[in-house]
Amino acid sequence: MTNKKINILYVDDEVNNLVSFKATFRLKYNVYTAISGEEAIKLLEENQIHIIITDQRMPGMTGVEFLERILEKHPDPMRILLTGYADLNAVIDAVNKGKIFHYLSKPWNEEELDMTIQRAFDIYQKRQEEKETTDKLAISNDQLEFLLRQKLLS
Repeated sequence: MTNKKINILYVDDEVNNLVSFKATFRLKYNVYTAISGEEAIKLLEENQIHIIITDQRMPGMTGVEFLERILEKHPDPMRILLTGYADLNAVIDAVNKGKIFHYLSKPWNEEELDMTIQRAFDIYQKRQEEKETTDKLAISNDQLEFLLRQKLLS
């Protein structure tokens, strides 16, 4: 995964923010944008997303509600919450319910957001490697149990 571009899904109900984010990061990352939680869910179904960045205050479904809703089906992507309001309850909810990795306030700072994306992706990769190792160990364990049973039966 070293040479592969990071796939980022940016969710915001303001078109200007979506355009600005894509313009800023499209050369460095594969950027997917969604204007609502519903649209973002469809994109998650169709693409492997490594990092989700979502605005908190959106009509229909808040960022936290969106993150909560996708958690069971899409537990792997790292989550970053953006909000333009000093809404402490939203941040607490995001951490507790939406399992966010990081919280940033809007308007976002390009350098800070980029560093947060890099840190989030490092953790994403480590978790994926751990998962693969665990899966391989489970297979080896099953094979050893099978061989042991064969030996006991003979």
